[in-house]
Amino acid sequence: MKKNRIDIITMGCSKNLVDSERLMRQLQECGYEVTHDDEAPEGEIAVINTCGFIGDAKEESINMILEFCQRKEDGDLNKLYVMGCLSERYLDELRTEIQQVDKFYGKFNWTELLADLDKEYNKDIERERVITTPDHYAYLKISEGCNRRCAYCAIPIITGSHVSRPMEEILDEVRYLVSQGVKEFQIIAQELTYYGIDLYKKQSIAQLVEKISDIEGVEWIRLHYAYPSHFPEDLLRVMRERDNVCKYLDIALQHISTKILKKMLRPVTKEDTYALIEKMRKEVPGICLRTTMMVGFPGETDKDFEELVEFIKWAKFDRLGAFAYSEEEGTYAAINYKDRISKKKKQERLDRIMEIQQRISTRLNEEKIGKTYKTIIDRVEGEYYIGRTEYDSPDVDTEVLIPVKGKRLRIGNFYNVEITDASEFDLIGRIVK
Repeated sequence: MKKNRIDIITMGCSKNLVDSERLMRQLQECGYEVTHDDEAPEGEIAVINTCGFIGDAKEESINMILEFCQRKEDGDLNKLYVMGCLSERYLDELRTEIQQVDKFYGKFNWTELLADLDKEYNKDIERERVITTPDHYAYLKISEGCNRRCAYCAIPIITGSHVSRPMEEILDEVRYLVSQGVKEFQIIAQELTYYGIDLYKKQSIAQLVEKISDIEGVEWIRLHYAYPSHFPEDLLRVMRERDNVCKYLDIALQHISTKILKKMLRPVTKEDTYALIEKMRKEVPGICLRTTMMVGFPGETDKDFEELVEFIKWAKFDRLGAFAYSEEEGTYAAINYKDRISKKKKQERLDRIMEIQQRISTRLNEEKIGKTYKTIIDRVEGEYYIGRTEYDSPDVDTEVLIPVKGKRLRIGNFYNVEITDASEFDLIGRIVK
């Protein structure tokens, strides 16, 4: 056990990661040695930043807490603190059931941890973070919460209503991160297209992205977690006109059946969705679309599912993730609908969708062979440099493998790469001038 060392463990999404990075910077300023997701934690203090979104994530967070409780009982840990979404949602239950934890914090009051360590929160560095990703990219959180009350989703229960960060505050953070060597920004929010409505009385995401793109040193901007209803079409103009705004959009559609979308409390129709995809591809030629689909939502018939299958075949998304509906307590769906679709049926539908998408992804990757793409190098792994194109977000999308073979490429630099081979998940390439 190392004195004056704190181990931070982050569960769940990149939005949680940003909170952990902010906490780490504050702890560093207080004089602590801080690690993140260390494979061999040795600190006298541990902080677990939990996820409370779906069943599997909640179970993973609980197991991590119990693992560190055991370390504490074994004498390998002095203090254990828990924060984040799971703690926010189940604060009273966790306090009662896991008493080895010294204190539980919610998602937004983690700054109290500093006071409990007899330290002070330093407002002068509140925009600063310890970057836990490779130095050349970072996640940029522009808001908290969500006003979209989708029937199946517990996020608004956990995080509350949408709260946008002031534009100048975000831009100051971007400038700071650029000064630290960050070139690529993954803009994240629970629902980024809602940005600005609370502060500026209008959707302001396009204006924000333009201002970020104007900052010297920002080379790539990538957009995550958009919503299809009332999509701010001016964002497509920005994406088309600005070279440092990646032609990439992560937009969770969830389903195509108008009946199911209505039951999900998502104010969009089948016709709206088809039209939106067509408009995006017309306005931003070559745009990469990433989406998420849900199968097995209460009331989904075979006919509804077949509509979804046909839509996926038509849309040919560059990236598609899917999951089976699982009931989340407190949500509209859990209160008002019966989950009568069997786990077997859900899994069969999930498997079928992913098999279709596997063929689509493989074919789209194969179409890249012979083409050259601007590629950023993330790391070296074995005999390959690992990079990404503007159409690939870290950790979730396709990677470009470039044989080392005596080449000396710099991590975080951009190179032109010709694609020579492809599979569903990876591209193979070679450096060209």
